[in-house]
Amino acid sequence: MNDEILKRVQSNPKFVELVHKKTGLGWKLTLIMLVIYYGFILMLAFAPKTLGTPIAAGATTTIGMPIGVLIILSAFVLTGIYVRKANNEFDVLNKQIVEEAKQ
Repeated sequence: MNDEILKRVQSNPKFVELVHKKTGLGWKLTLIMLVIYYGFILMLAFAPKTLGTPIAAGATTTIGMPIGVLIILSAFVLTGIYVRKANNEFDVLNKQIVEEAKQ
């Protein structure tokens, strides 16, 4: 990419908007995942009996197992949220920026 096109892209208000939106969403989703993960770790550290409680009387599976599965699934859900936003909004902005930079 030559310097002239690069300068046009970087000075485009849509590029600034794209960077702002992607960065903001990335930080929000990262914060959510960190709260989920470290919340689980803190629960393990300070209330291990809670997670060790059986799901039902006589059951061998504890509450901690489905919570752990939900933590893993939450990562997939958050990734899906980012991909959906990227495909529906960020790609549109990106195409507009590329088209305007070519002119």
